[in-house]
Amino acid sequence: MRDLKLTGYLIVNRRKKIVTKFQKKDKRTNAKLHKSNKPGYVSKAEREKLAEQESNEPEATQE
Repeated sequence: MRDLKLTGYLIVNRRKKIVTKFQKKDKRTNAKLHKSNKPGYVSKAEREKLAEQESNEPEATQE
């Protein structure tokens, strides 16, 4: 009787592992399909360069 209960748990655990494996796979593929609208990371040095270029552009156009 005890062995039957243990095998029942093993079957349930095996089924749960398989189901969670496929759920994780589905979640990953869904995440790849729906990319984030968040802009990419720009380093501090790159932001300073961009700000410097923008500040230099209006001076050239005003003349």
